[in-house]
Amino acid sequence: MPIQTDQQIVDQWKDQPAPLLPMLHAFHNRDGYLTEDAILAVSDALKIPKAELWGTVTFYHHFSREAPGQSAPRVCTGNVCCLNGGKELYESLKADGATEMPCAGRCDDMVPVLIGDKAMVGLDKDSLVHRATPMPAPNPGGIEECVFGKIREEGRATIAGYRRTGGYTGLEKAVKEMTPAELIELISDSKLAGRGGAGFPTGVKWKAVADAPGDPKTIVCNADEGEPGCFKDRATMDHDPFAVIEGMTLAAYATGAPQGFIYLRYEYPETEKILEEAIEDARASGLIGENIFGTDFTFHLYVRRGAGAYICGEEGSLLNSLEGKHPFPRNKPPFPVTHGYNDKPTVVNNVETLASVPHIVENGAEWYRNLGAGEHAGTKLISLSGDIQRPGNYEVPIGMPLSTLLYEWAGGPKEGRTIQAVTMAGLSGGFLAGDDLDVTLDEPCIRSKGSFLGAGGIMVFDDSRDMVAAAHDAMAFFAHESCGKCFPCRIGTQRMTERLNGSSPDLGYDDWLAEIEDIGSTMKSTSACGLGMAAPHVTESLLRYFPDQVQGHLEAKKS
Repeated sequence: MPIQTDQQIVDQWKDQPAPLLPMLHAFHNRDGYLTEDAILAVSDALKIPKAELWGTVTFYHHFSREAPGQSAPRVCTGNVCCLNGGKELYESLKADGATEMPCAGRCDDMVPVLIGDKAMVGLDKDSLVHRATPMPAPNPGGIEECVFGKIREEGRATIAGYRRTGGYTGLEKAVKEMTPAELIELISDSKLAGRGGAGFPTGVKWKAVADAPGDPKTIVCNADEGEPGCFKDRATMDHDPFAVIEGMTLAAYATGAPQGFIYLRYEYPETEKILEEAIEDARASGLIGENIFGTDFTFHLYVRRGAGAYICGEEGSLLNSLEGKHPFPRNKPPFPVTHGYNDKPTVVNNVETLASVPHIVENGAEWYRNLGAGEHAGTKLISLSGDIQRPGNYEVPIGMPLSTLLYEWAGGPKEGRTIQAVTMAGLSGGFLAGDDLDVTLDEPCIRSKGSFLGAGGIMVFDDSRDMVAAAHDAMAFFAHESCGKCFPCRIGTQRMTERLNGSSPDLGYDDWLAEIEDIGSTMKSTSACGLGMAAPHVTESLLRYFPDQVQGHLEAKKS
């Protein structure tokens, strides 16, 4: 294939929706890094001042700006991979120009290394292989699933296999037999709530967008799965891409949105190809595009790949990134339901939420509600990793005991070890330990322990692990990923990291504790977005469960 010229790249993308990211990726893929000439070409084409564009480009981790650039290995040294040789693998690849990257969303298959647009895994330099995303774990509890209910069916990732296993029956039913208002009522009755962490009722969000003035409305799938320890959305998109596409199309029908975007995290290059091919197949089958199912319903869908920034999982940052702006979080209000993409009404839902919708439309609201345990509605995908015998993705009933997941479904800790602690919500919920491991997997129960379920990432730490070191690595991640917009988060995460690694001035336990509590309370009260509000959960839970380890850490630093 001939190499595209600068002008050809510009012409290909300048008039497309949300053009900045794909235009930058096109130059990055062609040259291996973003040259000065490429930056100038993009600046001129999109009328973005060079200094502003430079600030945006340098914000992202994966846009290289010099050789060897994209071809150099990027090694995951995230919190789970560090338990399994990530740092050692990085050191062995430094001679090849390797750089570190935060959690790459493959905590069930370590250690991830990105080389160009290929994700490799292996525990040492000579064992790196390209391997497809593992299938979700078998259904060990024999429960009725929603998102994973048909994902293991042969051919499910193809348009023919998807339709053979019931795909698009929900969309056809909605478009031919239901009004948009009736579809919204169905989703509201199901009690489906956002599965990306916030837990906002999906039907309420859709109704707000449907009722809001302003066109065109937009559906955005937040596939920027950047929370460490979370890899469920990658499995869903890789093995059941049409469920996500159908869910977005149903959201579009309900709200009157003619366009949508899947905002995909950079670290999932193979997933991008799967989604692009699935969208093309759906378009060729008349299932997206113009006149869907012979009606006047139109919905166009695009994939936009991020470039490596945890903060882009926050919906305001994501929308700014799509629009080609510096991806800072937005002040709220206004909210995306009235002022989202290009300041028009926008639905932002995550992968798991959208993939649930076709099943709900097909099977009914009562069916979905009854999947939960007790009075809880529905299911939750959990990404389980760390010191556990069977890591992977599990779909659990909301309200199921955590102990059932850890010991019965996932086989418990490694032989000869005991579970010391787990993280909740990836890292954002901090640690649970001791008697508080006796929780059920639902927000009210977990929040009563000072944590939250969030996106559903759970990392396990056995009794061999230094929990102060684990807390330091978690806080260092937040410090690295802080966008810098607000000083409580920008400075607070850095100061917390210093106090956990001993580089701060010598302090007695009481003074150290007072500083940690003061910094944490300030961050939670005044940070601009969830990153700064969530990070103190790490130190709060460390002190709650492991004060002896903290005291030992401080005494060792003094000696």
